[in-house]
Amino acid sequence: MILPVVKYGHPVLRQKGARIESVNASIKKLIADMLETMYAAKGVGLAAQQVGQALQLTVIDVRGVTDRPSTLEQEGKPDDVHGFMPLVLINPEVKPTGETVAGGEGCLSFPEVFAEIARPEFADVQALDQKGKPITFRGGGLLARVVQHEADHLNGILFIDRMASDTKRELKPQLEELQAATKVELQQAKKK
Repeated sequence: MILPVVKYGHPVLRQKGARIESVNASIKKLIADMLETMYAAKGVGLAAQQVGQALQLTVIDVRGVTDRPSTLEQEGKPDDVHGFMPLVLINPEVKPTGETVAGGEGCLSFPEVFAEIARPEFADVQALDQKGKPITFRGGGLLARVVQHEADHLNGILFIDRMASDTKRELKPQLEELQAATKVELQQAKKK
């Protein structure tokens, strides 16, 4: 089922996600719905907060992006990124590492907002997969960027918090408009 993606201004986007204690039927359903929602929105990552759930859960799939390569290492050896997708991360611990590089980012909770964001070039990840089994890997390139972006979501951090101040100033009218529209939607939903 395709879920509504909450937009900037919704309070759940600023909430730190609760740890998931067991991968039960409701979590499996949420994972399936999040994957369907991400694909429908043509995204490469989606955090539980973006569908209104403050949980430590994100889904990622970078296979559709051909102009921004991703790398993957498991146990210090290169691995096939495509065979690793779609990626489900439950309770992830993400350690950004390497030199900081700038790259373009967008976010499904910020339609039509794009900016260059500086992030470390690699991300070391420990998490549980959709079966509740531990996974450990190092992502590079786009995969590292998406993992860091989604891990931020799980901690209530948004990509606008990582923007250069001049970029954020340029986008201020667009961000304020989006935030105002979200507040109106929330107020209308309360009245129903």
